[in-house]
Amino acid sequence: MLLHSPDDEPFATGAMPYSYRPIGDRDPTLRLMLGVAIEGVLTSAAVDTGAPYLICAPSVARQIRPHSTAALERSRILIRGVSVRGGLYVFGLTLSPLRGDGLTVDVIAFVPDAGYAEVWGTLPSFLGTQGCLDRLRFAVDPATDTFYVGPLSRD
Repeated sequence: MLLHSPDDEPFATGAMPYSYRPIGDRDPTLRLMLGVAIEGVLTSAAVDTGAPYLICAPSVARQIRPHSTAALERSRILIRGVSVRGGLYVFGLTLSPLRGDGLTVDVIAFVPDAGYAEVWGTLPSFLGTQGCLDRLRFAVDPATDTFYVGPLSRD
């Protein structure tokens, strides 16, 4: 157990480093970036508490190849000022800490339609709040560039 609550229940059970860097060629703003696996595909993802869902970069979606009939629904969301159409899916998100226990959770993922790949450019995937980060516990220690993670419950 790496972090715990006042009643000694585990808060975080794993710790992993993160980088703090720009997310693309056109945006110099620094973002917290984690190495994750989405449906087994290793990638970097930006932690974005203002985003809904896990938003899959088209390059990651091409490797996963979700079948359109598996979509929970079709949706349109605003991504960096562009209205993007795509599908919502349930994907496994895996965080593999260097210390402690790894964690895999089922999350809601937005996958943009294939036509948005050119507009997307070099942007990464995004770990949004709704249906993603709200399914795990996490904490950030900027003094050590450490991202702590744990399950919501011990079940």
